[in-house]
Amino acid sequence: MLKTMDSLVLIIDIQEKLMAALNHGIKEQMLIKASKLVQAAKILGVNTLVTEQYPKGLGTTIEEIKRELPENCIPTEKTDFCALMEPGYTEKIKSLGKKQVIICGIEAHICVYQTAVKLLEEGYEVFVLKDLCASRNKVEFECAMDLLSDLGAKITCLEIVLFEWLKTAKNPHFKEIQGLIK
Repeated sequence: MLKTMDSLVLIIDIQEKLMAALNHGIKEQMLIKASKLVQAAKILGVNTLVTEQYPKGLGTTIEEIKRELPENCIPTEKTDFCALMEPGYTEKIKSLGKKQVIICGIEAHICVYQTAVKLLEEGYEVFVLKDLCASRNKVEFECAMDLLSDLGAKITCLEIVLFEWLKTAKNPHFKEIQGLIK
């Protein structure tokens, strides 16, 4: 089970041009749920990290995420598909002292997949938000989810994560989090 004190949210490349390449239904779902994830993490004190794959060409993180990020959360530019291959990024994650990484983003079969695999190799518990990951092609998306599950990642969704973090309706933040999902 997820615990807020052990958790870290890692948002991979939810950027303008990558979002534009998705079908409308998936894009709308991601816009809504990404905002909820970032808001919930902020409310519950869960660290959030964000990456941007070659922002000069693919644009920056979408506004729905940027406006909800804590002030000290600055997206990390990258060119490696695996975020942990960027100089200093593994150390950045380790410095937070968390063992559970909730990961989401675009493209599920490229950057999310390669980053999640490396996190698993580094000994992290990896929770992939299936409803907050996307690929341009459904087959590639499903292949990534299957491979990650086979490798030991836990395939989950936003509401499961939120309620695992809360644990109980007596949590002092229950009403705030509940308000995000209604």
